Amino acid sequence: MNQPQIVLITGASSGFGALAARALAHAGHTVYASMRETTGRNAAQVEAARRYADDHRVDLRTLELDIASQASADAAIAQLIAAHGRLDVLIHNAGHMVFGPAEAFTPEQFAQLYDSNVIGAQRVNRAALPQLRAQRRGLLLWVSSSSSRGGTPPYLAPYFAAKAAMDSLAVSYAGELARWGIESSIVVPGAFTSGTNHFAHAGTPADSARLADYNTGPTAGFGEEILRKLAGSVPEDADVASVADAIVAIVGAPYGRRPFRVHIDPASDGAEVVNAVGDRVRAEFLRKIGLGDLLAPRMDRVAVANADAT
Repeated sequence: MNQPQIVLITGASSGFGALAARALAHAGHTVYASMRETTGRNAAQVEAARRYADDHRVDLRTLELDIASQASADAAIAQLIAAHGRLDVLIHNAGHMVFGPAEAFTPEQFAQLYDSNVIGAQRVNRAALPQLRAQRRGLLLWVSSSSSRGGTPPYLAPYFAAKAAMDSLAVSYAGELARWGIESSIVVPGAFTSGTNHFAHAGTPADSARLADYNTGPTAGFGEEILRKLAGSVPEDADVASVADAIVAIVGAPYGRRPFRVHIDPASDGAEVVNAVGDRVRAEFLRKIGLGDLLAPRMDRVAVANADAT
């Protein structure tokens, strides 16, 4: 592994974020598991992280960061930079899932999902990227979803739409940041129906009357059928820790040689096939128009000096 990194993970109170935070800390990195309401509803998670760090003698810390607030994102990044003078890895993991017929979700709910999964990442980027650009070095690691390109079962439309937008944002940022020496990787988990609270904590439609319509007639019991068949597509030995392991491997890989996209999809829903084509077309087009250098981060003397100093 390269030298220990200063890592910030958003939405790390549970799920992939909490697992990755612990795994990265075990790998020797200084990890900030960020979450909102650290003295409120997530106080128990803060205490659990503190105990875990003490018990395992790893550098795992928590940080107040509400991705719905630009002021909160700015304050969190400022606190981290004041403590270390740098930020090496920013992991966009925060997000929220909903389950139910698309028609029964209000437009406001769609907007909230987009805010949680897309605009929240933009707020954190605006807080963190000035530091990474000044360093001429860093890694943006985005936790996407196979739903953005692969098999898409019904009743997850608002979540799938937001995740697809987030994936597109990650791809565009990769090209815009390459000449600043900032590397991008996208982790693409498939459906894990156990081991996280994604489905258990999923939001539901606000329009109860429309939801009642879908609970009758040809779609009576459809939600339960979808969940049952989706769970049946996932192998019994599927382990959510494999997502954390993939994140650790990317962070620990040599700078400039990290993979652009990694799939962890036990159900094999086809996203890896579709993304392979899309990413190849993107690379070919950038080379065609003379922008092939955007496919890898530019390493300059400023970045070398910063790396040597740490």
